[in-house]
Amino acid sequence: MGESLTRKIIKSHFESGSMTPGEDVFVKVDQTLTHDINAVMTYLAFEQIGLKRARTEISVSNLDHNLLYIDFKTPDDHIYLRTAAEKYGVYVSRPGNGICHMIHTCRFAAPGKLLMGGDSHTPSSGAVGCLSIGVGGMDVATAMTGLPMRLTMPKIVKVNLTGHLRPGVNAKEVVLEMLRRVTIKGGLGKVFEYVGPGVETLEVPERLTIANMGAEMGATTSIFPADNVVKKFMEAQDRGDEFVEMGPDADAEYDEVMELDLSSLEPLIALPHQPDNVVPISSLEEHPVVHQVFMGSCTNGSYSDFAKAALVMQGHHVDENVQCTAGIASKQIYKQLMKDGYLDMLIDAGVRILELSCGPCCAIGQVPPTNGIAVRTSNRNFRGRAGSPNANIYLVSPESAAATAIKGTFASAWDVMGEDVKKLAEVHEPDHYFVDDSMLIKPLPEEEAEKVEVVKGPNIASLPVPEKPEKKLECRISLKGRDNISTDDITPAGAEFSSMRSNIPLMSKYCYHRYDPEFSERARNLGKSIIIGGENYGQGSSREHAAINPMYLGVKCVIAKSIARIHKGNLINHGIVPMLFENNEDYDKLELLDELEIDNFPEQIKSRKVTVRDKTKGLSFNCKLEISDAEMETILDGGQLRHLKQQLVDRGIIKE
Repeated sequence: MGESLTRKIIKSHFESGSMTPGEDVFVKVDQTLTHDINAVMTYLAFEQIGLKRARTEISVSNLDHNLLYIDFKTPDDHIYLRTAAEKYGVYVSRPGNGICHMIHTCRFAAPGKLLMGGDSHTPSSGAVGCLSIGVGGMDVATAMTGLPMRLTMPKIVKVNLTGHLRPGVNAKEVVLEMLRRVTIKGGLGKVFEYVGPGVETLEVPERLTIANMGAEMGATTSIFPADNVVKKFMEAQDRGDEFVEMGPDADAEYDEVMELDLSSLEPLIALPHQPDNVVPISSLEEHPVVHQVFMGSCTNGSYSDFAKAALVMQGHHVDENVQCTAGIASKQIYKQLMKDGYLDMLIDAGVRILELSCGPCCAIGQVPPTNGIAVRTSNRNFRGRAGSPNANIYLVSPESAAATAIKGTFASAWDVMGEDVKKLAEVHEPDHYFVDDSMLIKPLPEEEAEKVEVVKGPNIASLPVPEKPEKKLECRISLKGRDNISTDDITPAGAEFSSMRSNIPLMSKYCYHRYDPEFSERARNLGKSIIIGGENYGQGSSREHAAINPMYLGVKCVIAKSIARIHKGNLINHGIVPMLFENNEDYDKLELLDELEIDNFPEQIKSRKVTVRDKTKGLSFNCKLEISDAEMETILDGGQLRHLKQQLVDRGIIKE
């Protein structure tokens, strides 16, 4: 039998391990990316490792998420990240260049390459046949050392696309339909590989939208073939010489197969408060007043997305009850929209044009009003994601967002344009983009880089390093959480909180701030503690602060019904032991502040079965550790930084 594209790329980067699903495989990483609100921890870790320079083909530091300088902290972080990049041979994408995933797909990603990025939406670059995986910041620091990276070998799911999207239906509908079918945790341990005649009808930015939101299914990543569509796109970016045709073999074998007819799709909407809560817009019986519409983000910020939204809005105006904003994904796209007149259409319709940044998607500006209804083209609608604990966030396509802004309530392009909706089919990506890399700072030659002084502002604190697991752990439960706790629940989004992320002692004071405002003080007073979680604990963003902050506050373990992939890796990297209930009914028996006891903890970790005694209740229950041998070594060494430095010493790359 032939091979899938995913297996071909993993095989070409294979260093050791097994390519059997569920087992560890170690691969060579070609490229890394980071962004500003997570990256400080990455470069602090790389600094502690002691290497002079990144040992990847390309590493990029993007200053794109928080451009709202509410005080000195974020501008200080940006100076640190720029000087650290210059020191360690890393590209810098400056503020105003655009959002990291669009920038990387357009200017760096290439077919057959393996990318690891410190953001959960790194899979966006799967749009061009680049195997792109979101990980935590410590994993990026590890990849930058050039050491092979551990990956749990995924199952490969063939998604056979047929038909074509009708006018007024966006690639967003494809991934919302996937979420409706698969759910927010149904992609765990899987790669979704899109193939079939329907793929040929999708341009690269449409593929990016689909690959981007594979993260919401819990997938390892998503990928498309590098075909003539990708070739045309890369030539339009003046990168045709980097194109290599790549795809699955005609007789490729897959672990699972799905069928999706693009022609059958209609405008969809994800209801609060999960992105898999998907229904057709036409099925909605209630049509409340919408207060806010946000178009753009890394998910739907392309040229075609905004051109189509502009055509929906042409000759209309934003409803008086609606605040409508646009976050265009890059300077390149902005200039093309301006040249072709689409920016004028948006402005004439009453749309406010924001900075070229992530902004509202991660609650940096445009927070909805109290109990407000916000309609967005971004990728997540968790409670609190938009910066308000009581807002209701709905996810739609740009066409439907534009229609909603005009109507003042939920609507699709079909509702606004009628038969004229056919003109949306005439919109395509440019034959040639404005190519201007002046906002990219290239790595310095090594001899010049060694002279660079890394500048750290007063807010930048050292990266805390955990200890090895105690032989006997005795501590109380500091938090008992519900299902689907997100990293936004653990480490709040927003301009104020994002500016604190380079200072763990300060940021830790706001750990679980919106979910349980007393958690930080409680955990600090307990000294050491255990968190109890439900299903899908740690879903959402890759932000490793959701592991570092609890670790700093003394959390030693998380015991949950299930744990999201990236967050599980972050817990391991930062010395928190991720354990699962052997019997989920035991969750109901535990209460906040119960005193728990674990004997011979390191030895039980080695057996992957841990018995926990609840001294308060007078009962015992069993937990399991779904970890590989490599993950076990990391846990027993006291986290990834200690483990990594020992590996580098053993290989003679750095000195003891």
